[in-house]
Amino acid sequence: MTKSQYETYGPVGPHGTHGTVAPTVPDSGAPHSARTLPYDLPGGPDTYRPAYEAEAYLATEPALPVPRPAPDVYDVPATATATVAEGGRAARRRARSRSWSGERPESAVRRLVPQALVVAFLAGGTSAFVAEDKSVELTVDGGHRTLHTFADDVTDLLREEGVRLGRHDVVAPAPGTPLTDGDEITVRHGRPLRLTIDGERRTVWTTADTVEEALRQFGVRAEGAYLSVSRSQPIGRAGLRFDVRTERTVTLVADGRSRTVRTNAATVREALDQAGITLHGEDTTSVPATSFPRDGQTVTVLRVTGTREVREEPIAYTVERTEDPSLFQGTEVVDRQGSPGLRRVTYLVRTVNGVRQRPRLEGSEVVREPRRGKVRYGTRQRPASVGGADHLNWHALAVCESGGRPDAVDPSGTYGGLYQFDTPTWRSLGGQGRPQDAPAEEQTYRAKKLYLRHGTSPWPHCGGRLRG
Repeated sequence: MTKSQYETYGPVGPHGTHGTVAPTVPDSGAPHSARTLPYDLPGGPDTYRPAYEAEAYLATEPALPVPRPAPDVYDVPATATATVAEGGRAARRRARSRSWSGERPESAVRRLVPQALVVAFLAGGTSAFVAEDKSVELTVDGGHRTLHTFADDVTDLLREEGVRLGRHDVVAPAPGTPLTDGDEITVRHGRPLRLTIDGERRTVWTTADTVEEALRQFGVRAEGAYLSVSRSQPIGRAGLRFDVRTERTVTLVADGRSRTVRTNAATVREALDQAGITLHGEDTTSVPATSFPRDGQTVTVLRVTGTREVREEPIAYTVERTEDPSLFQGTEVVDRQGSPGLRRVTYLVRTVNGVRQRPRLEGSEVVREPRRGKVRYGTRQRPASVGGADHLNWHALAVCESGGRPDAVDPSGTYGGLYQFDTPTWRSLGGQGRPQDAPAEEQTYRAKKLYLRHGTSPWPHCGGRLRG
């Protein structure tokens, strides 16, 4: 705009107007030579200016004179614009630069503020994103990894990595511990061990990787011990089964000599073999040879020699007794004499460390069976007395005739008993069998009856003793 134009239209109004008449700028055909319409033309509102921009401007800025702007492409003559158009790409860049520099200051600020806010938001979010990312070291059963994670604590990290925990597993630091950059997390899974330690079976859990490490963990003394697997044997997640026999001190006593040995033997017999002690024949030990030798135990070797003894022993016979009502009470008649049998018995006699033990029955056989005897005994009531003969001295007569022996028999075998009856006389008096087999009371009873019949004549030599 030239000076004459400025004087014609007057100063610019508060909304960028120059009075009520729009100036006429000739169209030169240049790219930026078109006529620019002012704001707030008479007859209607500005259709290009946003309403919020107009309101804000009216509310905040007073009406001030606007200084004359620097000449732009609209103020140059047509020849000049033609030169700019012909200047090529560099001229167009300079034209755009002059056009931008002529823009209203408040419009530029309003355009830059939202862009600055977006940049600031993105910058803050990126900082938070970087702050949440952590680098940690995770070791699971010896396998080591370096991870970048957004997990808040150990539990979240293990869940992200698919590491499942059991009640026998060990985690350091503990689950739930907050994570920070550079933390080291170690996971050791529990493994079942089925052990037989010194003969005792047990099942335990361990986080050890090898057999040797597991033994140290449980405090098992491995020095000098027997292991059914290698000490370097790895322990997998499925566990392991093996035997352990620790070294023990055992005292062995044999042949009058005592020796103490260190052994990891499984049986007492194996410990004896290691000590050079041999069992012969019936030799044995104070504890079963197949038992497990305990620490501090004393085992005595028993040298055993055995012999057999054969003895003959009698077998007692039995007597069959039968009632006989024809015999007086107290009278017995032997129909068959019994005889004992014979048994041959074998005994095992052992000598332990030179000391003879009590014989032990090993077996027996019957050489001869016993013979059973038969006896009849009387049940007949005996008479109380024999009148006229009870007062005589029958004891003196018996001593004279037989020496007082009821079973006496004379050398000829004809006479027997206390009073030397012959068999026909005995039976005539009511006796049964032989007189010498009858009880003494019955013999006396029969003698009294004979006295009443014949007086002292049956005893010519001793009859006088009846009155003596």
